[in-house]
Amino acid sequence: MKMYDVDEVVERLARLSYEEALAYWISGERKEAELYSELAKRAKDLGLGERLVETFEQLAKDSLKHAKELNARFEREYGRKPPSEIESLEVLPVLNEFERADQLEEVLKAAMESELIAHESYKALSERVEDPELRELYRKLADVELKHYEALLERYEELMREKVAP
Repeated sequence: MKMYDVDEVVERLARLSYEEALAYWISGERKEAELYSELAKRAKDLGLGERLVETFEQLAKDSLKHAKELNARFEREYGRKPPSEIESLEVLPVLNEFERADQLEEVLKAAMESELIAHESYKALSERVEDPELRELYRKLADVELKHYEALLERYEELMREKVAP
């Protein structure tokens, strides 16, 4: 599975303007919504428990909501729709790893790692960029990704407790 080098990602994203960063975030949130919707569907099909399905569904709803809000902001500020063909930092190919129930632990680990890498990258960017608007955008992104990580961590910890329960 392809993992990202945080320094490389920070270097790449640090070169973006506010407009480009906003478009990047919108695209990433849309892709993340699709990923979590599909993870919810697979978890449900595999009978993996309602709390897990609900977590994936909530992450999908949150991501879609963020994308819609940001898209409206982009259109207000720039008078056009944002570009959509932008590679996302957060969405990793975890779906290919999720064919059976016994793969859930690895899927959750990969999704958590993706969210944590995104959080660390955006946090580093917020400390590095000069533009105050861009700094605030990256701070918000870091907060969003940390909340996603925490939701996934909660499900992961439940899974680990279930594994050791008699």
